[in-house]
Amino acid sequence: MEDGYSGIRLQLLDLTDVHDFVEWFTDKTGEIGYVLASGYWGKGIATKAVKLVASTIIVECPHLERLEALVDVENIGSQKVSEKVGFSRDGVLRKYWILKGKPRDMVMFSLLSTDPQINYFRYD
Repeated sequence: MEDGYSGIRLQLLDLTDVHDFVEWFTDKTGEIGYVLASGYWGKGIATKAVKLVASTIIVECPHLERLEALVDVENIGSQKVSEKVGFSRDGVLRKYWILKGKPRDMVMFSLLSTDPQINYFRYD
């Protein structure tokens, strides 16, 4: 997938690569996460990457019922990424994460196998 303005090329993953992006909690639930250098923010790179990873997981892991994304409550950019990709905002987990020794609130996003937008990933 070529992005004309960022100069970054994203490639489809095979399932062995997915394990670098997903933490599996059970055989039915996984969590997706990412980090992107600030020089690349606002260019659509994270949105494309998360969509690519999420769609690969959904297609190649049909038994998965829930894919989660945890985002710092102050990270509005990553919250927008999750929403653009099709994740639903479930709520805020207060003092859920420790960052630099301090508790942080996190927003929980999820994509369920029963969500109508899931077909977008299967047939995109």
